[in-house]
Amino acid sequence: MAMALGNMTDPAMLVAIGASLAALSGVPGLFLKGAPDTGQKLATALVALAALAGLSGAFIFFLHGTPVIYTISRSLPFGPCEIGLDHLSAIFILIISLISICCSIYGTGYWPAASNQRTSRKLTFFFGLLTAALVLLVMARDSITFLIAWEVMALSAYFVLTTEDHNPEVREAGIIYMVATHTGTLALFAMFSLLKGAAASHQFSAMTAINPAPPLAAAIFCTALFGFGLKAGLMPLHIWLPSAHATAPSHISAIMSGVMIKTGIYGIIRVLSFFPQPPIWWGITLLVAGIVSAVLGVAFALGQHDLKRLLAYHSIENIGIIFMGIGVALIGQATGQPLLTILGMAGALLHTLNHALFKSLLFLGAGAVIHSTRTREIDRMGGLAKAMPWTAILFLLGAVAICGLPPLNGFVSEYLIYLGFFGGVNTLSGPAVPAMALAAPSLALVGALAVACFVKVFGIVFLGARRSREIESVHEAGWPMRAPMILLGALCIIIGLFPQLVARLLQPTIYSWAPTLVITGQTIPSAAPLGWITVLGLVLLTLGGLLAVDFYRRIKQETVGSSVTWGCGYLKPSLRMQYSASSFAEMIVKLFAGALRPHVEKPDITGPFPQRSRFASHVPEAVLELLIVPFFKAVDERFSTIRRLQHGQLHLYILYVFITLCLLLVWAM
Repeated sequence: MAMALGNMTDPAMLVAIGASLAALSGVPGLFLKGAPDTGQKLATALVALAALAGLSGAFIFFLHGTPVIYTISRSLPFGPCEIGLDHLSAIFILIISLISICCSIYGTGYWPAASNQRTSRKLTFFFGLLTAALVLLVMARDSITFLIAWEVMALSAYFVLTTEDHNPEVREAGIIYMVATHTGTLALFAMFSLLKGAAASHQFSAMTAINPAPPLAAAIFCTALFGFGLKAGLMPLHIWLPSAHATAPSHISAIMSGVMIKTGIYGIIRVLSFFPQPPIWWGITLLVAGIVSAVLGVAFALGQHDLKRLLAYHSIENIGIIFMGIGVALIGQATGQPLLTILGMAGALLHTLNHALFKSLLFLGAGAVIHSTRTREIDRMGGLAKAMPWTAILFLLGAVAICGLPPLNGFVSEYLIYLGFFGGVNTLSGPAVPAMALAAPSLALVGALAVACFVKVFGIVFLGARRSREIESVHEAGWPMRAPMILLGALCIIIGLFPQLVARLLQPTIYSWAPTLVITGQTIPSAAPLGWITVLGLVLLTLGGLLAVDFYRRIKQETVGSSVTWGCGYLKPSLRMQYSASSFAEMIVKLFAGALRPHVEKPDITGPFPQRSRFASHVPEAVLELLIVPFFKAVDERFSTIRRLQHGQLHLYILYVFITLCLLLVWAM
């Protein structure tokens, strides 16, 4: 092994040690069959140590580290293994470490080993392996190591996703995920093969500043967009994501949405760094793809009744926003506009971090609700804020952040991307201008729809009266579940109030991705003044606090009565006579009916004394259920006759081989 071990303060070594601890975290639990709690606690402690090592390594690197690559010699045909640490890797290691420790601690309360002995050991083992694979992936510096880590990540995610494999819905989601992820992996094999041909090496260092012919470069870009877009959940490549996020344990949904899908973002940014002068159509393509994913993602979210499936579609929406930022950065590179490059990439990277924080917070909050109510159906909840005040406040915090409202972190990253749009419209000419002009109102529409969606969610889940007797025994989440949510919520507030702190981490990362920006001297503070955001946030918090105090004082001083709400003319209204997820979003769903294809079952009411009837609505996963599944069913029907050749008779199989050999000999003559 030709690898300098360095010392314990070497940031790359700290991160590597952390990955090793995470990979081994679930091993003790495999042998402690009689003490599942002990195995889970040991695994949580090791994941916590791994996360602290990763966070320490990343912060030390940002303070005074330089990019480093370690080489591990091997005698395999594809050459040595290289791992390393640079600014782009460090940003993602921060995300991986932070979310993994939160989800691991949360899991001890949400999925305790004592009451889940059949599944806890598998879940704990593959959770640690997934965390380690994520770290190795962003540290890989050659295509073979990258693909190995990618496959370990994919398989580990499959096993944690299918924790409740006795459930047919979970098994179906796992199959869809496995087919989709390996389809994307095939695209990555093609992409890295093309890069190997252009650079004559598997090492990323040899791929930097390559200048392949336009057809080859276009093929590399398209395969990268398909492979990494599938993992990221970019619409319409998102087919695996809604069912996987909905059926997985909630802390697994959090790490999948907050971290795993971001490997698609990491991959596309890493590959784009190999091309110092990308063509402008690459940026326009990513920008338009981001617009489509963001708008349709939030539109599909509005039509959902399942709380976790709704959050899954918001992941698709936010992945679209990140791709919009990357598209702006590429357009800036192609046109020689450093302002657009730094605004677009800063917005994309910051939104990657922000989305990891507030989406993990929302999934953990949803998990607390599901853990207490034993249902994911929004229409069966209601009035939970009284019994779960901590969860309600923290979920509301995440909802405000994901809607891009000040003074929380989602506003800052979207603000940077907005500035990129406006800068592009003012300075560019040619085909990029219409895309930039369309992007700004599209992002505004996405924000408005997100607000409508989370008003629906919070109002129906936490406000009003309880809609079902099944949730009468709801209770607040325990501290193992509550503490990670508090940490994530606090970080959403800190970044929203003091974005300058994160800008110091993003600045060297953007310079390392586009070194030409160093020559221009363009910086994030000069491109987007951030000080006023701090002032605005503090003013809003102060006003909000004063209003809350005044409201509390008025309630204490005045006599408060209670009464039932208007029953719409019914003499005996029931708890079910409240706004539902369907009724709240009905108008917006109809506006997007051409894309959402909603299915509605209307009640059959006839005569003066109608019989008992029901109303139901469903927004299908249009791409999967209306396009892909019917296509494969049609293919299966067309080729059904060929299956008759598979009859299990060995002598006929030998005859097939003989006939094939004869035909090949005739063809070769």
